[in-house]
Amino acid sequence: MDFPGKFGDHILPHQIHNINLSFIVNKFARRRGGTAGNVSYSLGLLKTPHTLFSVAGKDFDDYKKAFKKLNIDTDHVLVDKSNYTSTGFAMTDKKDNQIWGYFYGAAEKISKLNLKNIATKKDIVLIGPSGAKGSLSFVKQCVDLKSSYVFDPGFILTQVNDNDLEFGVGHCNFLIGNDYEINLIKKRVKKWKSMFKNKTVITTLGEKGSKIECNGISYNIKPAKPKKVVDPTGAGDAWRAGFLAGMEKGFDLKTCGGMGSVASSFAVEEYGTQEHKFSTKDFENRYRQTYKSLLDL
Repeated sequence: MDFPGKFGDHILPHQIHNINLSFIVNKFARRRGGTAGNVSYSLGLLKTPHTLFSVAGKDFDDYKKAFKKLNIDTDHVLVDKSNYTSTGFAMTDKKDNQIWGYFYGAAEKISKLNLKNIATKKDIVLIGPSGAKGSLSFVKQCVDLKSSYVFDPGFILTQVNDNDLEFGVGHCNFLIGNDYEINLIKKRVKKWKSMFKNKTVITTLGEKGSKIECNGISYNIKPAKPKKVVDPTGAGDAWRAGFLAGMEKGFDLKTCGGMGSVASSFAVEEYGTQEHKFSTKDFENRYRQTYKSLLDL
């Protein structure tokens, strides 16, 4: 949903504790989404082998057919026939600020998923927004299986206590979030300084690019330039897909970060989180134009 004004013009700071607002939007569309699906979609465009491991509802058939065309493995998606697939409602103003509302639906059963049958020590597991219970379940499973994982706790920061957050951060190999989320995590995790030394921390900075920190080295990744900016909603998920695709190829962190930026630049060119399209050649060309370096996928 697109709001033609600015949210800030309608919010009174001295009444922030008592908000009662309605925003009239001038554009509405229902499209496939969800973090797992969005990341999986861009990985499919990049022809990166992976397994979509999540929960869907009784309305999953069309979603599954679309992913089959991209050769995405959906065999391990648990389908709850008694509920609907999780749905997010996003409203974006003309300054690209966003307000979200979520219905978890079938995702309430996500903590029942067991990684033991599909994840190995060689795999990288992306733990995206799965509700506090689901995300922490995946964290504990990865720790037990000794599987590397990317911890992406942004959407559950208001749900988890400090101890659980510290456990997830402490055991992850990669931590990712936007600037606000990473700063909040630093504030809440007491042992941050000692933990920071043993992991890769990725901070996405929107139109300013991203920053990757590892072993005392910081890489500032400049953003790839899109042809046009239509909708920023799926940029973060596309970034994650580009980064993971690079990891799967064995590329260094700087290259992986560049791939994340390129993927996100395609995503913002279309309205919706799974509407962008690119060929391998398109992707390589934009990477070369942005970073003056060749990329062989």
